[in-house]
Amino acid sequence: MVAGIASFDIRHKCPMSRSTQRCGRPMEDHLQAIVTLVSLVNPMVCAMMFAGLTAGRTGAQRVSDATRAILTIAVVLIIAALAGARILDIFGIPLDVFSVAGGIVLSFIGFTMLSGSRSDNAPDPATQSPDPSAAGATLAPMILFAASPGTITGVITIAAATRSRTGIPLPALTGICVVLIITWVLLMLVARRSKKPKRPGLAHDMATRYMGLIVIAMGIKFALTGYKAFMAG
Repeated sequence: MVAGIASFDIRHKCPMSRSTQRCGRPMEDHLQAIVTLVSLVNPMVCAMMFAGLTAGRTGAQRVSDATRAILTIAVVLIIAALAGARILDIFGIPLDVFSVAGGIVLSFIGFTMLSGSRSDNAPDPATQSPDPSAAGATLAPMILFAASPGTITGVITIAAATRSRTGIPLPALTGICVVLIITWVLLMLVARRSKKPKRPGLAHDMATRYMGLIVIAMGIKFALTGYKAFMAG
C-alpha cells in the first residue's frame, strides 16, 4: 500500500537543492498524488469500518458522523501537507521514527477492535439518547486509519517533492481533496442505507473484529517500514 510513496521519494527523485526545480509535469504530479493517497486512505475500507462502527445509529446521525469524520481527516492531512515537515523538524522527529510510533498506536487501536470490547460495551440504541461526543469517540478507529502515520508520511513526502515556487503543495492538496470527496460519497451511501437503529448483532461483531485485524496489519506494516528505513539511514 505504501509503495506508491516511492514515486515521490525526495531523496532519489526530486533533489530540493534548487527551489525552482520540479519533478515531472504538473498534471503527472497531481495524478500520482491522487493515486498514492487513494491507496493510503483506502476509501472502501473506511466505508466498511464506518458501517460497523456506526451500527445502531439512525441515518441522520450517520450522515452527521460521516461529515464530522471527513472534516477531521481533512484538517489533519491539510496541516500535514502545509506544515507537517516543519512540525516534525521542530521536535527533531524523523519521518521514519514518526511512522514507527504511529504504527504502534494504530496497532493498539486494532487490538481494541479485535478484542470486541467496543461491541461488548455498546449501549442499546433504543434506550440511548444522542451524544455527539460519543459518536466522535466511536469513529476514532476509522479516522486514525484514514489519517494514519502512513498517510501523513505520504502527504508530507508528496508535499516536499511537489512544492511550487509559491511554497504551496498543490498536488498534495489536490490529492487530499479528491480522496476525501470519494470517501465522503461512500460514507454517505452507507449512512443513507440505514433505516432504523438496532443493537449490533453477530455480523457487526465479526466485521468489527475483521477490520481490527486489518488495522493491526497496517499498523505493523507502517512500524516495520519506518524501522527499516531508520536503520538503513
